[in-house]
Order: sequence, then C-alpha cells, then structure tokens
Amino acid sequence: MSDETIVRLQTHRKNVERYLRLLETALTDVEQQYVEKRLAEEGSAMDQLSLQRAGAANAFHKTCNHPPSGKR
Repeated sequence: MSDETIVRLQTHRKNVERYLRLLETALTDVEQQYVEKRLAEEGSAMDQLSLQRAGAANAFHKTCNHPPSGKR
C-alpha cells in the first residue's frame, strides 16, 4: 500500500470519528442529516480505497504466482 493511500485512509478514518462524535451532540434535524450524509460519504470513500487496494494486491499475487511465459 502506498504512503498516499495510507494517509488518505487515515484522513477518512479521522473524519468518520469526528462525525460520530458530532452525532453524540445536540443537533438540529438539518445538522444531523448533513453529518449523516458526510459520514456515509466518508465510509464510501474508505470502501473505495480498500477495494482499490484489494484489486492491486490481487493483481500482484496473480503476477507472482503466474509469471509471464518464458520467465518460469
């Protein structure tokens, strides 16, 4: 996993933690809807990064387990 990906995941995780703390406070309905929307967006962004990472790992493992012809 690249340093950039790690930093991006950490940033999203910190945002999720912040939004969860906000949900524990007294918010208006509009504020709560906004925070819930942002929380869902952060979760989706983390999921997307995880899927990209998993795809890259699978591609790496396939390459390692099945090198191109003539290289075995």
